[in-house]
Amino acid sequence: MIRIEEMYKIYKMGDIEVRALNGVSLHIKQHEFVAIVGPSGSGKSTLMNMIGALDTPTSGKCFIDGQEISQMSDNELALLRNKKLGFIFQQYNLLPRLNAIENVELPLTYAGYSATERRHMAKTALERVGLGDKMHHKPSELSGGQQQRVSIARALSSRPQLILADEPTGALDSKSGIEVMAMLKEIHAEGKTIVIITHDNNIAKQANRIIRIADGEIVSDADTESATKAGGGQLV
Repeated sequence: MIRIEEMYKIYKMGDIEVRALNGVSLHIKQHEFVAIVGPSGSGKSTLMNMIGALDTPTSGKCFIDGQEISQMSDNELALLRNKKLGFIFQQYNLLPRLNAIENVELPLTYAGYSATERRHMAKTALERVGLGDKMHHKPSELSGGQQQRVSIARALSSRPQLILADEPTGALDSKSGIEVMAMLKEIHAEGKTIVIITHDNNIAKQANRIIRIADGEIVSDADTESATKAGGGQLV
C-alpha cells in the first residue's frame, strides 16, 4: 500500500540545514495497522505529510497503491487524497459554521460526488460513528470526542483504502481517547489500512506494528509484541 524509498526532507534556516527526514525507507502492506512513534521534532508528522501527499520531499520516492505520487499532477494528487486517503487530525479541522453532516460532505464535494450521493455517504458515515442524531449540530455544540468522531466520519465518507491519523487522541480526555481508538480498531478489522502518528506509547501499543523515528531516521520497526518483549514488557 505504501512504499517510501530513501526519502529526505531538508529545510534551510539561514545557514542551518534541518533534516526533518534523513534517508527514510519503509513499506506498509495493505490492511496493516501501523503506529509511527517519536517525540516532538522527530520527523513523524513530516513523514505523515509525505504519505498523505500534503508535502513534497527534497529527494526520494513515495508510492501509494503502486503509484509514484511525486509524478502526479496537482489534480491527480487531489483526486488521490479525496478518494484513496482519509485524514484524521488532532484538532479535528472542522469548519465552525458548518454542521456535522456538512463538514463530512465537504471533501466529497471536491471529489465530484453529486449532492444526493454526498448526503447519503455523509449520513452513512455519521451513523457508522454513532452520531446519527447529531448530524445538524455545529462543532461548538459537540464535545471534543464527538467532534473527533465527526472527523473520523469525514475520513471514512469516501470509503478510502488508507486512513492517516495524526495524534487523533491528543486533544481528548482519556475516556474519549479510548473510544476513538476502539473505533479505529473496528475500522481496521473491516479491512482498512491505518497509519497512526503518536508520541504516546500506550496508543502505539494498540497498533499491530510500531515504527519508531528519531532525528528524521527510523530507529526500530517491529510488530508490537516483539517491540514490547524487547523492552521487558515496556515499549521501547
